[in-house]
Amino acid sequence: MDRRAFLALTVSVALCALIPTVGSSFAAVAQGTAAAKTQAIATAATAFLNTLNDEQRGAVEFPFTRQAKATAAHFKGGMRGDVDMIGEQYGRSVWSNYPVSDVLRPGLRLGSLNDKQHAAAMALLGASLSDRGYRKMQEIMGSDQALADSGTPYASGRAACTLAIFGKPGVTDLWMVQFGGHHLALNVTMLGEHGVLAPVLTGCLPAIYEENGKRVRALAAENDKAFALLASFNDAQRKWAIIDHPVSELALGPGHDGETVESIGVKASTLTAQQRAMLFDLVLEWAGIVNDTYAAPRLAEIRDGLSDTFFAWSGPTTHEPDRNGASYFRIHGPKLFIEFSPQQPGGDLTMHVHTIYRDPPNAYGRALAA
Repeated sequence: MDRRAFLALTVSVALCALIPTVGSSFAAVAQGTAAAKTQAIATAATAFLNTLNDEQRGAVEFPFTRQAKATAAHFKGGMRGDVDMIGEQYGRSVWSNYPVSDVLRPGLRLGSLNDKQHAAAMALLGASLSDRGYRKMQEIMGSDQALADSGTPYASGRAACTLAIFGKPGVTDLWMVQFGGHHLALNVTMLGEHGVLAPVLTGCLPAIYEENGKRVRALAAENDKAFALLASFNDAQRKWAIIDHPVSELALGPGHDGETVESIGVKASTLTAQQRAMLFDLVLEWAGIVNDTYAAPRLAEIRDGLSDTFFAWSGPTTHEPDRNGASYFRIHGPKLFIEFSPQQPGGDLTMHVHTIYRDPPNAYGRALAA
């Protein structure tokens, strides 16, 4: 982990924890800062919209529709054209771990934008995400571009990534930015001083690729931190952590919003302080994708529930250095669900992975206006 980024995020979490004890004036400052962040994202969204013509705006702007639960969206696709491709639909928004040509996403693809529009779209995403999150997004997009360059019978690469805006950008109404493609889905919902990034899909194929003469390994930190945590367990802890679960199966993938699964694995309350810190650091790879202002209260919430969080593992317990493993793991807390799942397509489990991050009570910002 980048030391400066970790320190900054640690300070943010620490400050958030102090809010209930230092008085309403400090809380008001924190809320004011968060509202200013929402306004900055809204300003970036408006700037992007202002670069578009009327037809493009009609293709990227949608109403924000609240739902008690997202639903499964079914499409027929694949090489035969009859495979059931599943996405997750919330109002007019749709995301999936299938390609955008098989599960259609609403919005504008990056490949349809001119240079000015593309720059404005990237500025909007930069305002919404942390430095960590923006780098992760770029690495995932780079992986999908490497896949596109190798030749695919479906839409892939950076040009296929799609951006949509739901609701009116601002601080008075609930609205959402959705961005993603085959191995990426980011849903950032905002209202006033509140912002949430959930649900999230991150993935890659290939996990290792070259770009501009440099070797890139996507989702490396998620893999390496998880293996390091497992390696720190004693025999009893490892016995609790190991479960029998198909490594390529997501329990709560697209279309499973609002569902629950049993809490299994080793409970964080039985871990040492160092191991709990390692678990929290692993969670940062997902919860820290969103900008630091929105991440701070979310991380404080996760930290408060850490003792009741479970870590479970299936598959090999070692991996080659500087290469992803072929193992599944899950992190399940009171308001947290994460899965890391190597995938069979491509023929090498270490090169293809799908991950899911969910904030069950607050998916699509459901708790923001409650």
